[in-house]
Amino acid sequence: MSIAKRIIPCLDIKDSRTVKGTNFVQLKDAGDPIELAKRYEIEGADELVFLDITATEKRSSLLSKLVTRLSQELSIPFTVGGGINSIQAAYTMLQHGADKIVINSAAVLNPGFITELSNEFGSQCITVAIDAKKSNVEWQVFTHGGKKASTLELIQWARQIVDRGAGEILFTSMNHDGTKNGFAIEPLKQLVRACSTPIIASGGAGTKEHFYQVFKETNVEGALAASVFHYQEIPITPLKSYLNKNNISVRIS
Repeated sequence: MSIAKRIIPCLDIKDSRTVKGTNFVQLKDAGDPIELAKRYEIEGADELVFLDITATEKRSSLLSKLVTRLSQELSIPFTVGGGINSIQAAYTMLQHGADKIVINSAAVLNPGFITELSNEFGSQCITVAIDAKKSNVEWQVFTHGGKKASTLELIQWARQIVDRGAGEILFTSMNHDGTKNGFAIEPLKQLVRACSTPIIASGGAGTKEHFYQVFKETNVEGALAASVFHYQEIPITPLKSYLNKNNISVRIS
């Protein structure tokens, strides 16, 4: 029996509000994160991801307060990230109710941090996000919410992430983010071939067919999207029914 694919709404948080942009810029307000999260649970989301996109820069303490509220309101799993750069910060998020934490910039700046987290909390709690942009022929990894280019290449970095003990990789194509033209199929295929950990696809969802395509062609374990869910362009319940009818295994509540 095939593993059920996961449908994952992502809520980018700025100043305690949900925001969404295109190619990591032009951010617009998308609503209250608590209300959106409750709606997604009712609609049948498998899990949620909350990313405080300014925490790396602002060292905001608002995220832990949001996590506490979310844990009181939700019964589905949720992952939290944004400015988590120490064992204590990760512990705080997990203690307040998060099921997993996700790191990005902190992992690039200190790859050993991935191993430290995995050893402390278990790999099942650790997701490493990769934001990458295609430049000429290779995919270059970016940090700090897509603002800073690194010297890392996507597949080499992904392999290192796996070797260091991460339990999951969340890949976002900066080229596709917010465009609604479909997921980045080719790099996702490469990631699935190169990595033994689950891969979550992010960036570019615009139609139900895009979800079908990414699951059919790449064997990723989950697909993450934001604006199409926030603005109810693709309600989750009909999306899951569509995927189920097209022989993609999903959980139907």
